Amino acid sequence: MRIISDSSCDILTLQDAEFAAVPLEIYTDERRFVDDDNIDVHELLDYLEKYNGRSYTACPGTQRWVDAFQDSEEIYVVTMTSGLSGTFNSAQAAKKMYLETHPGAKILIVDTLSTSAEQLLVIEKIRDLKKEGKSFEEVEKEISSYLRKTHLFFAFESLHNFAQNGRVPKLLAQAIGVLGISIIGTASEEGKVESIGKCRGKKKVIANLITQLVKAGYTGGKVNVTHVENKELAEAFREKLMEKFPLAEVAIRPARGLVAYYGERGGMIVGCECT
Repeated sequence: MRIISDSSCDILTLQDAEFAAVPLEIYTDERRFVDDDNIDVHELLDYLEKYNGRSYTACPGTQRWVDAFQDSEEIYVVTMTSGLSGTFNSAQAAKKMYLETHPGAKILIVDTLSTSAEQLLVIEKIRDLKKEGKSFEEVEKEISSYLRKTHLFFAFESLHNFAQNGRVPKLLAQAIGVLGISIIGTASEEGKVESIGKCRGKKKVIANLITQLVKAGYTGGKVNVTHVENKELAEAFREKLMEKFPLAEVAIRPARGLVAYYGERGGMIVGCECT
């Protein structure tokens, strides 16, 4: 059994599971960054802050997925949202190619319609279900149900790179980052960026995010937090959330390259399980 994701999941290894992260890539007119274990996220962010030209991202090619399958007979692929990336379609093409030479293989491709912290929740859920001894068919059914119970929220200080790549309107991006204003948002049902508010200051950002979690049905339980060089905000969020929900299970991780590119320095993403 093998679990595979694209690099927007923000992990390179997964405890108690055979796992691989297939890298996306970040380009400018001058440089190429591969989001693998060699990327220096801090250097990437420094470079992009000084660079004034065009930048964009690219999803993994089909062969990268096929290579990651490594002759496995039971494969679970968890991708970032098809609403913003061609990653899901690339993985689907790889599945078709792989089955031509491995006709007995079972391959589940999961479009999370999300990314990062919520995407990781799905990966971890698949691992846990397999540890419980669930069959491929049982995992497929339970993950379909699980996706209706997870949510993603974010607080970003800039939407420059989203706007530059046509992921959000430029007018929305221009209203963020002025006088310390952050955007609070979520992943829409179509897997796109949806703005749900703006606020200024760390305390208001944290309070707003916790309000959004509660509205979504969070009552305590598993939460993943990904930050872009803003561990202070992530830890303050965890502290306030656990004041309200003492049994909350909150894991904090730094963003890797792709998520750092779009989240930009100071950004934070929260994925949560809800009832």
